[in-house]
Amino acid sequence: MLDNLNWWEIGALLVVALLIFGDRLPNVISDGLRMLRSLRTMANNAARDLSRELGTDIQLTDLHPKTFIRKHLLSEEAEAALRKPIESLRDDLRRDLQSVQGEFKAVADSVQKTTAQPSAPAPQPPARRVFDAEAT
Repeated sequence: MLDNLNWWEIGALLVVALLIFGDRLPNVISDGLRMLRSLRTMANNAARDLSRELGTDIQLTDLHPKTFIRKHLLSEEAEAALRKPIESLRDDLRRDLQSVQGEFKAVADSVQKTTAQPSAPAPQPPARRVFDAEAT
């Protein structure tokens, strides 16, 4: 959650919190921690009730929709059947990318060979036209 904050920003947030809450800061922190503990307890109780109702062991990480469907609604055969087309598509794409990479490498090698050989001097670019910004 706070991965993108450095120490200076955290320090500035603490100073702002101290200025806003003043002497009440320890009470605010303890109330926040108490609320966090109660939320964690409610989540654990909900997971326990759901586990009891479904008859399986459920962790909080299992409540993510993808994990829940994969673990409780799909059999291993159904999951393998769903993965097979995606894996074949990935393999086809990988093969195509490797062939394109080989073709690009061949083109790059041929360009290097042609530029390594001395050739006629490059043609001069045409003279630049002068543009008068005030004339328009």
